[in-house]
Amino acid sequence: MKTYSPKPQDIQRKWFVVDAEGLVLGRLASKIAQIARGKHKPIWAPHADVGDFVIVVNADKVRLTGRKSEQKVYIRHTNHPGGLRVTPIKSVMATKPEFVLREAVRGMLPSNRLGRQILKHVKIYASPNHPHEAQQPETLNL
Repeated sequence: MKTYSPKPQDIQRKWFVVDAEGLVLGRLASKIAQIARGKHKPIWAPHADVGDFVIVVNADKVRLTGRKSEQKVYIRHTNHPGGLRVTPIKSVMATKPEFVLREAVRGMLPSNRLGRQILKHVKIYASPNHPHEAQQPETLNL
């Protein structure tokens, strides 16, 4: 018996809308990553992008549990001496709430070309409005 490998003509992509209001950040990110990667489909293969598109609205109303709002930080470096930049999540949520959710989803995807390609299927918006009505997305209750 041959191993099945999905062909481009076999892939049927759907669009889903997720309302992030009141949902926990990590649990929401894992569900989004699973749908965007296509692991809920029977034709899933680890080397292929067979996932669906996910539109996330109300990203600014996502919930953090425990003391993450005081303790979690984002770290980057400028590659210059003494160039460590530490930004608390509270200030990032105030200015760029889409970044917080996108980084959480990105951490749950493969760290290669496939992961970068899959992340392009995730559209995140801080407000309840999105410009993808033409795709007739289905509402997904998480």
